[in-house]
Amino acid sequence: MSNWNESADIIFKNGVIFNPFTCEWQDEPFAVRNGKIIGVGSGYRGKKEIDLRSKYVLPGFIDAHVHIESSLLTPHEYARVVMKHGTTSVIADPHEIANVCGTAGIDYMIQANQDLPLDILVMLPSCVPATPIDECANTLTAEILHPYISREGVIGLGEMMNVPGVLERNPDVMQKISLTEIKDGHAPFITGTMLDQYIASGMQSDHETTVIAEGKEKLQKGMYLFIREGSTERNLNTLIPLVTACNSSRCCFCTDDRHADMLVTTGHIDDCIRKAIGQGCEPELAYKMATLSAAERFRLSDRGAISPGRIADFCVVDDINECNVRTVYKKGIDISTSDFTSAPSSLIRECPFNAKIPTPSEIRISGEGIARVIKIQEGQIGTVTGYIPLSSEDIPDTKRDILKIVVASRYYPKHIGVGLIQGLGLKRGALASSVSHDSHNIIAAGTSDEEIIASIASVVKHRGAMVACSGNDEVILPLSFAGLMSELSFEKVHEALKGLHNMTSSCGAIHDPFMYLSFMALSVIPEIRITTKGIFDVNKFSHVPLFVEKTESE
Repeated sequence: MSNWNESADIIFKNGVIFNPFTCEWQDEPFAVRNGKIIGVGSGYRGKKEIDLRSKYVLPGFIDAHVHIESSLLTPHEYARVVMKHGTTSVIADPHEIANVCGTAGIDYMIQANQDLPLDILVMLPSCVPATPIDECANTLTAEILHPYISREGVIGLGEMMNVPGVLERNPDVMQKISLTEIKDGHAPFITGTMLDQYIASGMQSDHETTVIAEGKEKLQKGMYLFIREGSTERNLNTLIPLVTACNSSRCCFCTDDRHADMLVTTGHIDDCIRKAIGQGCEPELAYKMATLSAAERFRLSDRGAISPGRIADFCVVDDINECNVRTVYKKGIDISTSDFTSAPSSLIRECPFNAKIPTPSEIRISGEGIARVIKIQEGQIGTVTGYIPLSSEDIPDTKRDILKIVVASRYYPKHIGVGLIQGLGLKRGALASSVSHDSHNIIAAGTSDEEIIASIASVVKHRGAMVACSGNDEVILPLSFAGLMSELSFEKVHEALKGLHNMTSSCGAIHDPFMYLSFMALSVIPEIRITTKGIFDVNKFSHVPLFVEKTESE
């Protein structure tokens, strides 16, 4: 019989451990062997001791739902920045890159997980394309996804955005739902009997909740609630009052879509924790949501706590309320000694980019009357429909903040949609991007057709980019990997984003206009969107004309 007490590699002593099972703090040492916790308490001896100097020890943080591509970083650069903030595992849905690159994109994310200290656990993209009306390079059926179920690192089915398909029991949708036991939902504003039916079909979680009543109903009906705080999708302050000691095991934090600059300056899940505590959430509940709650939602019994048999993922902070991460350990090893060297795949460079630069006549608007205008909502990705009287000759109308918005397909060169948007704030110039959820066609908006076309031309030239221009001045962040991610370090991407924001701010734009713009073509979020075919009414689930009769708007 081996001497268990003498089998540790490292003893971590003089730390105050957070126990998420009981929400208690334990002033005890703990022992690590082969990257796992073998015990907590005195009586263990090891080859090495590390003195934590009376600091607080927290299990590694877990992001319950994220699209790594939305950071604009490759996975290895993403890992470099988020691990500094205490995150050791992320539940990633690679549907952004899968829309563009198909199964090669999924393969890329799975491969990245094998090369990095960060655990990237993959939820298979359930909606590629997002809806039947969307244009992307690939269609991933249940048959195509099935072989991935047995792949290491794949843990479930990603957000099911095709709510109509679920409610109508579309055969392919139902086949996808049956692929795995773990499946994420996507149910913005879905309530009542429709929510009942959605949950009964197998959906287990939601990250699109934006109001208290909606979140309460989803918790009461058995869903996991992912409280989201992204670059534009800022729902935490509204939803955190829902969290109680009784339901905290059903609540988790997620970032969904968070640009590199926010990761650098504000943080990751540690930022969610700080904001939750600042809104009155008990620190212990916030830490539980960031660790054990997320682990148990995804049936990850090997992490989420500092307890025997679990991976030795943890971080050290010196102030419970501030969650200021000082040191991060992955499998018991300080990540400052880790190697973040996974190389981006050449397959990602070679993704299709067949976009055509539109001509002035192709983006011209003609007509007058009551127009449907996409109205941005600050801090949300949902939009509302504005019914505004105007003439095409009024555009741009900077006094009323109504600008032209254009979507040019990156897959089918002659497919170009044109509409109107209110809320970007631009007084001059234009911006364009190849990041446009979820199909990632080129999306642009601006104060003149010439500048809109020029910005799109720069995106096409670089086969993917974010571009801001004003007259002859232009700022560009090339996105050479699938038109979604930069090959630059996170530090350089941060600097490039600052340059873009300086340009857009000088032109009068709202904060982070590129993130808002990126969601304007997302046809699964109410209320009104723009696709390559024109204006799309999400509630009617159909394309509609730009100008309407007055009676229709009443």
